[in-house]
Amino acid sequence: MTPATDPRGPSPALPPRLIATDLDGTLLHDDKTVSERTVAALAAAEDAGIEVFFVTGRPARWMGVVSGHVHGHGLAICANGAAVVDLHSGGTLLTVHPLERATALGVVRTLSRIAPGTTFGVETTGGFHHEPAYPTLYADEPGTIVAAAEKLLHDEAVGGAPVMKLLAQHPELAPDTFHALAREHIGGLASVTRSSAGALLEISGPGVSKASTLARCCAERGISAAEVVAFGDMPNDVEMLRWAGTSYAMGNAHPEVIAAASGRTVANNEDGVAVVIERILRKRT
Repeated sequence: MTPATDPRGPSPALPPRLIATDLDGTLLHDDKTVSERTVAALAAAEDAGIEVFFVTGRPARWMGVVSGHVHGHGLAICANGAAVVDLHSGGTLLTVHPLERATALGVVRTLSRIAPGTTFGVETTGGFHHEPAYPTLYADEPGTIVAAAEKLLHDEAVGGAPVMKLLAQHPELAPDTFHALAREHIGGLASVTRSSAGALLEISGPGVSKASTLARCCAERGISAAEVVAFGDMPNDVEMLRWAGTSYAMGNAHPEVIAAASGRTVANNEDGVAVVIERILRKRT
């Protein structure tokens, strides 16, 4: 194990009261499962009085893989901070920070102009909607297909449901190139990030991020940033890792994440989150 991926450091400035962890590429193995070691570590943290929050880009409907592993409070932060979800009730949306349709429409028009060939999807509180050419992640859940990008944002197309995030995919641009281009041209309108290996952008309302919603949830509980330990692997985790008092980039993390985090653990397939939790709990005994 190299020093860069040594999970023994850093040590939290204060005893941790909350663990905030991303899912894909972080808590989950590449096959989208939670290992027995990680399940045990999460349960032990909750038993020790440390709350666990899943903080993910996933919508509520994709939380089944971890819904049984949040114990006391049952809450998760989904869609990159756009929603707080009660997993105990099957995914009830408790709080939504929407992307206004007028803003989303401006984003669609701008990206279509500066990156021709971009295709779009819209995640709403009522489900997923996308253009015919948009590549869906799961073949068994294609969502509602809408003919053109601008029609995706009409009330009749999405049933008037609030928009949680806009997704934009480009078939040819490199992921980081597309991300940088979008931030340059629409960063003043909305929050732009990415969590996929491909050129897929996730666009939320201005100021909405994993960090902003996690900060609100912590403030409601009287938990300071210094009492939070956070884990992540992709650019949509950067703000959260910078906000938390102690943060870890996974061994498989994107370079932006490594630069943002205060420490580094081993890869998701090596149970890097569990490794750190176990160390934290040993220090408490």
